[in-house]
Amino acid sequence: MTAALCLLLAAGFLGVTLDQQPGQADPGCLEIHGVAAGEFNETHWRSGSLHFLRDVRHPLLAPRLGGVYRNIYAPSALPVDGGWLLFYGAWDGVPTGNDRIYAVDTPDFVDFGARRTVIEHGPFIHVCNVNAQHAPGGGYELMCTAYPDAKDLNKPAFFALPKLDQAAPRVAAHGDIVRVTGYDLYDDADINGVNVLLREGETRHLYFSSYKDFGKVYHAVGTDGKEYALKGVALAQRLAVNDVKRLETPAGARYLMGLHMNREALWYSLGETPEAFADPVEFLKNAGPEDRYIVALGWVVRENRVLGVLYGAGAVPELNRNRIFARWLQKKVVFTSEDGTVCPPEGAVGPDRQILRIPEGVSAKGSVQVFAEDGVTPLGPALEGTFSRPAVYQLTAN
Repeated sequence: MTAALCLLLAAGFLGVTLDQQPGQADPGCLEIHGVAAGEFNETHWRSGSLHFLRDVRHPLLAPRLGGVYRNIYAPSALPVDGGWLLFYGAWDGVPTGNDRIYAVDTPDFVDFGARRTVIEHGPFIHVCNVNAQHAPGGGYELMCTAYPDAKDLNKPAFFALPKLDQAAPRVAAHGDIVRVTGYDLYDDADINGVNVLLREGETRHLYFSSYKDFGKVYHAVGTDGKEYALKGVALAQRLAVNDVKRLETPAGARYLMGLHMNREALWYSLGETPEAFADPVEFLKNAGPEDRYIVALGWVVRENRVLGVLYGAGAVPELNRNRIFARWLQKKVVFTSEDGTVCPPEGAVGPDRQILRIPEGVSAKGSVQVFAEDGVTPLGPALEGTFSRPAVYQLTAN
């Protein structure tokens, strides 16, 4: 419908507005904008009820085709002016099977710019599994996996990048490997893809596990990026840690850990301090055979809003034909036709767009119900009307 559908604050409900916009949606579809997750809501995360919606581009990002080695899988997104900077580790369509670290700009995870190499593997066979942070005063700090060390094992490697220079990417060196004191097994540890960096002021937190001592996510702290002292075990679970973000709540800071285990699911764990985390909660399963084996993840967080999760996954158990996929934490919009047909969201396009498809022959007259990011809490009464299709709508929740 062309007129605004509007319900203002009444009877204790929040108001929601749905306005048709000029432009094109796919045939038969309502494309709803304005559905991105709001401020981090601890109650939703504690309940385990979260509306993560699959991006209709499945995968979101595939390897380039220029080279014959194509395996792209370890995403880490940072908010920047004008959008996002997405780091990832991969064989991104290159002539040799050596992992490197890449970056690509995107304003909104809808369109992407040119890709560039930011870390060359240098003397290592692989440098991958990037976890990125902003550096104070500008630039970036990356914690990656480097292989092999002197004992033919994987170790975390730290890189400080004042800027990204496409013409001259940083070349890894043996001196980039970090040290951890207080963990007697460190020299013989195999730390592959379980190397997470979280910065709070001058303190850098390192979360890691060793496949020689698996079943514990260790927590260490340092100040220079290279040297860390073991604090203890942050989580005792047989899962691989990939990202930790700090979020604010009225009750204080909370820490969100993301985990996988090369299987069909992802888990998260919440901590009230950076030292200890609760039992993990499964929140995502693969959508089909193409993302059957999930090998990495990275949260998408901006201004205390968890907008979604990116994850590397593939169809083969060898874990060497991966792509980057996306799920977005969104409000849930459901159309119910006057004939009783219920049309839930079909998918998302980036963190702020949702697609509803009304089947041919189903009346476009009916109601739209908007739910919070938990997928069950209504944000006001249903909006009644006859909806144009295809059409683009802007959702505003007050």
